[in-house]
Amino acid sequence: MIIIHDVNGFHKRKEFQENMQHSLEVFKQDKLIFYSDAHWLHPLLELQNFLKQNIYNPQELFLKDKIIGRAAALILVHFGFKKVHGELMSRLAREVLDYYAIDYTFDQLIDRIACQTEELLKSEWNGHKAYLLIKNRIEN
Repeated sequence: MIIIHDVNGFHKRKEFQENMQHSLEVFKQDKLIFYSDAHWLHPLLELQNFLKQNIYNPQELFLKDKIIGRAAALILVHFGFKKVHGELMSRLAREVLDYYAIDYTFDQLIDRIACQTEELLKSEWNGHKAYLLIKNRIEN
């Protein structure tokens, strides 16, 4: 069952209706422009490098992720995404997306992701701070 929090009708688009082939997928209109099969939050950092090397406005893109926890939601806010879909989404991620008025959909909502990062960021609301913390954890 897909649950929708959608102000602008993006869930009706073709790329929304297709099944995911990768861990993370980013679309510009109907065209897949980026994907990653890495694990944890690594696809988001790969995406950041892609966005730095290409001229795309994250507000105009649609992102699909297998799992969106609070850390991923905060990073997506930091990057400027406005339309996201998670196959699995935590309630902590949903709080962040609601707070920042991000259009989102999900297939399954769970209380929390069994991940230390979810616990570490459970009271964080600043996307930039969360991004720096995650980047530091990955690099060290």
